[in-house]
Amino acid sequence: MALEGANLTLFSEFLLLGLSEDPKQQQLLFILFLSMYLVMGLGNLLIILAIVTDARLHTPMYFFLASLAFVDICFTSTTIPKMLANHVSGHKGIPYASCLTQMFFFIWFAGIDSFLLTAMAYDRYMAICHPLHYATSVTPQLCGLLVAASWAAAFGNALTHTVLLTRLSFCTHNRIPHFFCDLSPLLKLACSDTFLNNAMVYTVGALPIITPFVGILLSYTHIFAAVLRIPSTRGKQKAFSTCGSHLSVVSLFYGTLIGVYFSPTSSHTAQKDTAAAVMYTVVTPMLNPFIYSLRNSDMKGALRALISRRPILTL
Repeated sequence: MALEGANLTLFSEFLLLGLSEDPKQQQLLFILFLSMYLVMGLGNLLIILAIVTDARLHTPMYFFLASLAFVDICFTSTTIPKMLANHVSGHKGIPYASCLTQMFFFIWFAGIDSFLLTAMAYDRYMAICHPLHYATSVTPQLCGLLVAASWAAAFGNALTHTVLLTRLSFCTHNRIPHFFCDLSPLLKLACSDTFLNNAMVYTVGALPIITPFVGILLSYTHIFAAVLRIPSTRGKQKAFSTCGSHLSVVSLFYGTLIGVYFSPTSSHTAQKDTAAAVMYTVVTPMLNPFIYSLRNSDMKGALRALISRRPILTL
């Protein structure tokens, strides 16, 4: 639907073209994304339940992990259910207001993810570099404050981009070559000046990604230096094992995110951006529970106890 003006057409809805227009590929993609969404939701829910029910996991590291698992469920749920619903209904349209709402929550939860990964890096830094001060420094109050600050800072960033987008007009066409309403393709559709929006993407919008990423790099620089000073090989392996899962998640999340939003626009194509978006919106949240549980004996024990419904022995 569109509202006709003298020399302007303002669209009241957008069309999400999805990942493919081939009916056979659409069937396969529907099954694939439904399966990944269910695995993601179940995996992260099990992580949360295991941490909540096992007293041994009531530590700052697992508190951040449970928070990350919850945000991952919310993050993926902003995009995948709508895509699956569009496939079932055969209607690719999304109203203008719903599109902006989806974009807001997508940016919000992505920002929270980024800040939480930084908080987890700080937790590992304190545990390895300052073990004697860990219990007095990384307190439950500090952990709660870091999580609350992550939600608040990400909210401000998402609100800024959403408000700025409302000032733009969309009058050329309403076809979005994506499976959800993302900021980048929406700015490409606008027929009014997007200079301020693009400036905010590379300044304020970069803060929830670049600043946490730099913080993580600094944390792990100190961590690696401290680990290399450990005399025993077994001690080094144990220290590195506590960081391996987090580093894997960080590499998956930031690698694709920075590749999409902070690479030269000349290198962007709809196919590349969509493939990268699939990685950080679906694949990474789905893999997080496996990465953390398979490399952590305490988590594996808690999950086994949760699934088998055996009482958990605690000291």
